[in-house]
Amino acid sequence: MRFATYSANGETNYGVATGEGMIALSADFPQWATLRQVIESGGLHELSIAAQGRAVSHPNGSFDFLIPIPDPEKIICVGVNFPDRNAEYKDGQEAPPNMSLFIRFPRSFCGAGQPIILPPESDKLDYEGEIAVVIGKEGRRISQENAFDHIAALTLCNEGTLRDWVRHAKFNVTQGKNWDRSGAMGPWLVPFTAAAQLDDIRLTTRVNGDLRQDNRTSRMLFPIRRQIEYISTFTTLVPGDIIVTGTPTGAGARFDPPVFLRPGDVIEVEAEGIGKLVNTVEDELVESRT
Repeated sequence: MRFATYSANGETNYGVATGEGMIALSADFPQWATLRQVIESGGLHELSIAAQGRAVSHPNGSFDFLIPIPDPEKIICVGVNFPDRNAEYKDGQEAPPNMSLFIRFPRSFCGAGQPIILPPESDKLDYEGEIAVVIGKEGRRISQENAFDHIAALTLCNEGTLRDWVRHAKFNVTQGKNWDRSGAMGPWLVPFTAAAQLDDIRLTTRVNGDLRQDNRTSRMLFPIRRQIEYISTFTTLVPGDIIVTGTPTGAGARFDPPVFLRPGDVIEVEAEGIGKLVNTVEDELVESRT
């Protein structure tokens, strides 16, 4: 089953995504306003049962995907997490002892099929294809041995970045990582049931059909088990939290000269067993200051 949050006829719903469209389920479960609450209550299996034998309620073309978890408590992103990506930094360090982390806000992402936005303040919008894990069980100081027990589902992320704005301050990247609708997440959640779904799967990013990023999760400097262990040392992970697990080398900033995203570009992030996240790029329409 693939669980998605979507909008149709001015209303936000969640349901099951099929090849023909969406099976609406949120009206049947008024106790769960969002997929975050479904996960918090351990309700994904109940949704699966409810969807069986149901007809599509919203055919393709009649709805828009939204980010799967619209109301996470936190989105934590892991930076510089593949060997070739680390080699891009000329600091002589083969691998850092600890992972780099930063926070993103939910409104910095749009859903699958929606345009990511290039603001007038920058012409250096870049892509970063990543796998994201959604926490399903609360935990603090979680061991690597038990880390996968705390994952409820998987999704995809284009962790779009304004490269010049990540250099506005000496130590932080927050500004360049949190422009409204500068990235994308989705299109759906795939329930996590086995380690094989994460341990060694291929992750790719294409721009206008050109393969730009291509790597496997088995090559991560900080495997996802370690990410959960490390992050839960300093903060309690709760259901609906999202960990964006790191991007391979191949972003546009590393080309010579750099190749940044432009309106009309199509970005496809794909991972085995999860699916494909496709977005276009549009200029932001700015009317006036408020």
